[in-house]
Amino acid sequence: MADPATYRPAPGTIPVEPGVYKFRDVHKRVIYVGKAKSLRSRLNSYFADVSSLHPRTRQMVTTAASVEWTVVSTEVEALQLEYNWIKEFDPRFNVRYRDDKSYPVLAVSLDEEYPRVFVYRGARKKGVRYFGPYAHAWAIRETLDLLLRVFPVRTCSNGVFKRHSQIGRPCLLGYIDKCSAPCIGRVTASEHRKIVDDFCDFLAGKTDRLVKQIERRMMDAADELDFELAARLRDDVQALKRALEKQAVVLGTGTDADVIDFALDELEAAVQIFHVRDGRVRGQRGWVVDKSGDAIDAVESGSELAALVEQFLTQFYGEQTSLAVQTGGEQSAAVVPREVLVPALPNDAEQVQQWLSNLRGSAVQLRVPQRGDKKALAETVQRNAKEALQQHKLKRAGDLTARSAALQGIQDALDLDSAPLRIECVDISHVQGTDVVASLVVFEDGLARKSEYRHYAIKEAAGDGRSDDVASIREVTRRRFAKLRRDLDAAEAAELESDSDTSEPGLPGIDPTTGRPRRFSYPPNLYVVDGGAPQVNAAAEVLDELGITDVAVIGLAKRLEEVWVPNEPDPVIMPRTSESLYLLQRVRDEAHRFAITFHRSKRSRRMTASALDAVPGLGAARKTALVTHFGSVAKLKEASVEQIIEVPGIGVATANAVLEALRTE
Repeated sequence: MADPATYRPAPGTIPVEPGVYKFRDVHKRVIYVGKAKSLRSRLNSYFADVSSLHPRTRQMVTTAASVEWTVVSTEVEALQLEYNWIKEFDPRFNVRYRDDKSYPVLAVSLDEEYPRVFVYRGARKKGVRYFGPYAHAWAIRETLDLLLRVFPVRTCSNGVFKRHSQIGRPCLLGYIDKCSAPCIGRVTASEHRKIVDDFCDFLAGKTDRLVKQIERRMMDAADELDFELAARLRDDVQALKRALEKQAVVLGTGTDADVIDFALDELEAAVQIFHVRDGRVRGQRGWVVDKSGDAIDAVESGSELAALVEQFLTQFYGEQTSLAVQTGGEQSAAVVPREVLVPALPNDAEQVQQWLSNLRGSAVQLRVPQRGDKKALAETVQRNAKEALQQHKLKRAGDLTARSAALQGIQDALDLDSAPLRIECVDISHVQGTDVVASLVVFEDGLARKSEYRHYAIKEAAGDGRSDDVASIREVTRRRFAKLRRDLDAAEAAELESDSDTSEPGLPGIDPTTGRPRRFSYPPNLYVVDGGAPQVNAAAEVLDELGITDVAVIGLAKRLEEVWVPNEPDPVIMPRTSESLYLLQRVRDEAHRFAITFHRSKRSRRMTASALDAVPGLGAARKTALVTHFGSVAKLKEASVEQIIEVPGIGVATANAVLEALRTE
C-alpha cells in the first residue's frame, strides 16, 4: 500500500477555486473522481491522518499513487464534468448505480416495418421504445394480455412472423383477435403502426383520451343499433379500466414526479425510486450499493444522505438521458420529470436543480416533501428501501466484510505484499483435443467484472489430436501478457526520451489520443490457472520470459482444491470453510463456465458448417442465405423442399441435397 504522503501536492500549489479531481493508481487508472467548491480544502482533507478516514476512503488513498485536478468556473460546470469523468473512467471507488438487469421492461420495436411488443431485460437499443421498468415480469404480461384486446399489436418473434407469412395462416392470437395478424395482410403496415401508436400513447399516460374515444365509438355503435360492436367496445373499455387499476393513483392528475428515498447502514445504501406519471406509479426500481466512503463530503455537508442524493441524481439522470438520446426512443423531458422528491437536499441543490433543468429542457423542481400525499408516498418509498436493504442483508450477510476478509486471507496464505484487488483466472475447454478454447475472467474487489472478460481460440493444438492443457496455458499467458510487456517497454522508451528533452513523458498503458487506459494495459495482482503444478509452472515460466515480476501466480486443482505455487513441491492447503478458498473457487468456476459457453458456441458453428459443407456446389454465400432465412440449421432441417427453394439461388436439386445432408448428419 502506498503512503499518501508520497504523492501529496504541496498545499500552496492546490487552487482554492471550484473544480474536479481524479485519483490514479500506479498503473494510471482513474480510481476515484470527485468535485469540490474549494479544491485546496477538499484535497487537504484526504491527506489528514489516514486512521481517521472512512475505511473505504482509507483504502482509496492508499491504493492511489497520484492526484490531479481541473479548475472550472462554476459549480454547475463541475457537476457536469464530474459526471462525464465518472461515466468515462468508471472509477472503482465511486458509488456505482447500475441498472438491475432483472428489472423487466415492455419494449416496442418501432424500427421495424411491423413493430412488435415484447417483455425485455438488458441493454437499451436504438429504435426501440421502452416502458417501465416493472417489479415483476408477470405484472407486465397480465397488463399486456388486457391491452392486446384493445390494441391487437404483433407480439411474435421475427421467425414466427415469417413462418406464418409463408404458410398464410395466423397464429392463435390472430384467431382470438389479440393480434391484428399483419403477417397475412389482415391489416396494412400503416394500419398496424396506428395501433402501435395508440398502444404507446396509452402506456405513456394518455389514457383518458383513448378511453373517451372508445366510449364515443361505443355510443355511436349503439345509436346505429350495432349492438354486437357496441358490446365489444364496452368490453374494451372495461379491459382498459382494469389495466389502469393495476397502476394505483397516488397523486393528483397531471402530477409528473420521481420520488426517491434511501436506507443506510455503515457499509451499504439501498435506494428506491418510484416513477409517477399523470398521478400513477408507472415504474419502480432499486439498487443496493457499497457506499463510497467519502467521509469528507459527509463532514462538509453535515449529512451523508445529502452526498448520496447528489451522487445518485447526477449518475441516474445523466445515464438515463444518455440512453434516451442513443436509443432515440424518448425525449429528455420523458426521462427527467417536472418534479424530483428527495429525502434531503444535496449541498449544491441550486446547481443540481439547474443541471436537471438543462437535461429536461424546462424547469425542474427539486424538493423535500413536507406534508400531504407526496409526503405519504415518500414514506412508502422509504419503507421499500428499508425492506430492500434488509432482504439484501439476509441474502448476502456481511458480503463486503466477507470479501475483504477473503482477500486478506488470500494475501496471508500466499504471503503477498498486498491484498489481490484484481484477480484474473484462466481455464481451458475442449472435447478430446478438438475446438480447444480458453477463457480469462476478471474479479475486482472480489466481484466479477464481466466487461473485462476475454476468450481465446487456442492455436497451438497438439499434433496428434490430444489436448495439451500445459501448452494451452502457456499460449494464453503469453498472449495476455505480451501486450502488457509492449506497453511497459513503450512507456520506458518514452521516459528515456523525455529525459533528453523537456517534453512530458507518456503514461504507461494510457492511450495518448483518448487519455484512457488501454485494454489490459495493467497487470493483475493474482493470476490463477485451473490446474496443478505443471500448469502453474508453465504460466510462471512465460512471465519470467517476459520479465513480468509483480504478478503472483497460483493454480487451483479441482480434485482436492489444492493451491499450487510455482516451483513448490507441496501445495498450500486452505481451510475448506474459509472465505478465501470460497472466493478462489468462485473465480475458477466462473472461468470454467465462461470457457464452456464459448466452447459450445464454437463447436456449434463448426458442426453447422460441417453439415452444410457436405452439400456439393453449396458455397459460403448460399449457406449463409439458408441459415439466415430459416434462423437456424434445426429449422432448416424441418423445412420442406418447397420452402427451401424460396431462398434466392436455391434450386430443387440443391434443396434435396441440403435435406439429405442434414438428415444424414
